Amino acid sequence: MSENRKQRPFTQVVEKLREVGLRPTRQRLALAKLLFDGPSRHVTAEMLHEETEQVNVNVSLATVYNTLHQFTDAKLLREVVIDSGRTYFDTNTTEHHHFFMEKEGLLSDVPPGAITIDQLPQAPEGKKFSRVEVVIHVADADEAAS
Repeated sequence: MSENRKQRPFTQVVEKLREVGLRPTRQRLALAKLLFDGPSRHVTAEMLHEETEQVNVNVSLATVYNTLHQFTDAKLLREVVIDSGRTYFDTNTTEHHHFFMEKEGLLSDVPPGAITIDQLPQAPEGKKFSRVEVVIHVADADEAAS
């Protein structure tokens, strides 16, 4: 076969799922295609569910949540918890920090190297740090003054 032959639309997504041991079901394929085709992004389950409706993919919100958590467990996504009621899923799984725009409800990456952490407390006895995440909550300039 020719190397120039176009791949089928889901070939890369199928391979990505199989590499991490997930069966490429219709729902997983549809959600993976939305998540991983294109640049890195941050989504909530509700945002992704809304996208499925816009492209006429019939997937329940519960399935979206379950799939996002399966992808996170498989290290395809990184979960970023903003507060008890708001969690984002990041397709960029490298170690990095975030800005959270409070008014807009948007999450974005802090540029690499922009944060340095010089000192951490000692880990509790018998424990070690697995990673350090910084989420900087950002308000509009006029709101921050009040």
